[in-house]
Amino acid sequence: MKAKTLLLAGTRKGLFLLSSADRQRWELQGPFQGGKEINHAIYDPRSGRIFATANDAWFGSELVWSEDQGQNWQSAEEGPAFPTDSGLKMERIWHIEAGTEGDTPVLYAGVAPAALYRSDDGGQSWREVVGLTAHPTRPRWQPGAGGLCLHSIVLDPSNPQRMFVAISATGVFRTDDGGATWAPRNQGTRAEFLPEKYPEFGQCVHKLLMTPGRPSRLFQQNHCGVYRSDDAAETWQEITTGLPSDFGFPLAVHPRDPETVYVIPLKGAELRCPPEGKLRVFRSRNAGETWQALGEGLPPSDAYCGVYREAMATDQSEPTGIYFGTNTGKLFGSRDEGDNWSLIADNLPPIYSVSVTALG
Repeated sequence: MKAKTLLLAGTRKGLFLLSSADRQRWELQGPFQGGKEINHAIYDPRSGRIFATANDAWFGSELVWSEDQGQNWQSAEEGPAFPTDSGLKMERIWHIEAGTEGDTPVLYAGVAPAALYRSDDGGQSWREVVGLTAHPTRPRWQPGAGGLCLHSIVLDPSNPQRMFVAISATGVFRTDDGGATWAPRNQGTRAEFLPEKYPEFGQCVHKLLMTPGRPSRLFQQNHCGVYRSDDAAETWQEITTGLPSDFGFPLAVHPRDPETVYVIPLKGAELRCPPEGKLRVFRSRNAGETWQALGEGLPPSDAYCGVYREAMATDQSEPTGIYFGTNTGKLFGSRDEGDNWSLIADNLPPIYSVSVTALG
């Protein structure tokens, strides 16, 4: 039986699920968790659950999950929360990350103000990774436009003690002892908005990913450029040359080829729209040495939309499918690694996140 492709689109007004047997015709369901802001949602193949970060301006933030593709939902018995004497208040849950394949019940969550939480029981209860919250540089951490948010969590499959996080506007941090201690890992990344352009921390990283099969290689889309590291974030090399802008949010990596990476540049922090109004995805097949603009099937002009940091994803098919959503509610997909694009869904609420999995 051929596997179905399942897209999870988190939006400002709930979660939408889109399924397809051929990646051409899509069935739309939802919204689930209607009215909640779904900043991120994932399918966890270890448990068969869909997890989502459900944020509400009035009732707060919670982590929820469904075991039947959205029909019924459960909430954490003890969700991420700061101690009452910490002086911190939970503003938003930004990201959820499944643990490695061998750690079936383990999950991680990134929140604002920047903190990392871990669950060892499949999401029922959560504990703060205090080694990061108590980092000695924290009094000098500054928020970005979206707040002081921990939005990227990267696990090293080759080393269970190593993990990376990205915080806006503070930078990349790495732990090599399971979260007990953390160190800034930002050498070579710019912070043009600070007096010191290459500080130890304070960079506004927008998205961080690791390449499958090569855990020492990471890519990041930053407020000030696109970067690659080949030494587990010890150093970073800027790879912005060839792109129409150094600003953007989303980032995607190929599931099998560590040389292939995708970005969607935006004009800049003041006008977060595609340069020249041309909605294009840029692909590199040589780890950022050169870039190719991909726009066949995408709006060639007057595209005054944005794409958020979680709103691009790749599937595991051959050839690989690429998907992204816009803040104007359009969801696009490519079945041929970005060469050609089509509109999958329109008139959705602003799309915050896109993730994809294969079912069956």
